[in-house]
Amino acid sequence: MAITRWDPFREVVALQNRVNSLFRDFNEGNDPLTTASFVPAVDIYEDAQKVTLKLEVPGMEEKDLDVRVENHTLTVKGERKLEKEEKEENFHRIERRYGSFYRAFTLPSTVDTENVGASYTAGVLKLELKKKPEAQPRQIRVNVGGGERVEERELAGVR
Repeated sequence: MAITRWDPFREVVALQNRVNSLFRDFNEGNDPLTTASFVPAVDIYEDAQKVTLKLEVPGMEEKDLDVRVENHTLTVKGERKLEKEEKEENFHRIERRYGSFYRAFTLPSTVDTENVGASYTAGVLKLELKKKPEAQPRQIRVNVGGGERVEERELAGVR
């Protein structure tokens, strides 16, 4: 028997998200049974030179994606449309999510907002945000033995 931690707010949050989704779908004029907004999964990782985001947006074309950087905020918008080739009443099941999405990410001040690269391969949108040169690590050369001479002069009273 598995022990499950009870969270009194989990069900309330899930209900609130579903109600918000229904209102959003109703306001946009979409049929909530065939289209519902979705949130693409994202991986974010960082190294010394850049911050990289990978968003899963399968089944979308590049023209359906909108990527912008304004005031240190990266926004990604898009829409995945239901193919209307088949009549909806012929479907037995529709499980994939369709509709529009919007993701916003606050960028750290170390990111160069003028140097952003985007590529789209196999349903994954990859965004690379290079860091500013002053934010990248620099190696500082240490002179070995240089400090001994200064200490010897100070001990002898010579400055």
